[in-house]
Amino acid sequence: MAVSLAIETPLQDDVRGLVSELNATMIPLTPREFQFQMTVEQMADGAVTLVVARNEAGEAVGMGAIKDCGQGVGEVKRMFTRPAVRGERVGKAILAKLEKLAREKNLTRLVLETGEADGFEPAYRIYERSGFTRCGRILDYPDAGHNRFYEKKLVP
Repeated sequence: MAVSLAIETPLQDDVRGLVSELNATMIPLTPREFQFQMTVEQMADGAVTLVVARNEAGEAVGMGAIKDCGQGVGEVKRMFTRPAVRGERVGKAILAKLEKLAREKNLTRLVLETGEADGFEPAYRIYERSGFTRCGRILDYPDAGHNRFYEKKLVP
């Protein structure tokens, strides 16, 4: 499947739909107090860049965001692809685009927090295949056994 990737505003109905689908998928997997989801309003903040994947019909089929945390660190947030396109490397393409944007912003390290439970294995695979390695606690996230942390150092 051919998809196009573009930087877009999260304040669109179809992106809100992606966020709702992502939340519906993730909420049952981890205790609520250990979930750190950004809302579309938070994603509209100037420090966040959202990449949306669209199919040939123009439908949003995936997304991912990068938040500039300062001091050369970017955080990958809200990675999601619709089930219909899983296995077609849409997530890999989104992650590669986010990394390219991070390099353009002169970021030197990408980090991310994800869940630590059954159901997250596809996420682990995409991060690890894209060069991310597990690391200790990042940013201000608690390390409570319900999350997993990754990083990727970006060499100029």
